[in-house]
Amino acid sequence: MAEHVIVATTTDSEDRARALAAGAVEAKLGACAQIVGPITSVYRWEGATHTDPEWRVEIKTAADRVAALTEHLKAAHSYDVPEIVATPITGGSAAYLSWVVDETRPQS
Repeated sequence: MAEHVIVATTTDSEDRARALAAGAVEAKLGACAQIVGPITSVYRWEGATHTDPEWRVEIKTAADRVAALTEHLKAAHSYDVPEIVATPITGGSAAYLSWVVDETRPQS
């Protein structure tokens, strides 16, 4: 199991993406987040195919914070069924990855 993870979600506006990113970092559930967009998403919802602009939020976190981050994103998200996908980080800068863990520790 990887010790570090990128959790990605998408939303329908840059403002909402910024709020999701800031909320995760402020709650110490993510060390940092990047917002990518707009992107074009094609998906099926309620029996119809849709094409819409979205913004992707990629949050770097420690593996032991993924469950709490997932719950946080679900509660804060405007979508009925938000995309929340966790991808393990299998390598990288040891100093950076250590910082990710440090920044995701609950405040004492």
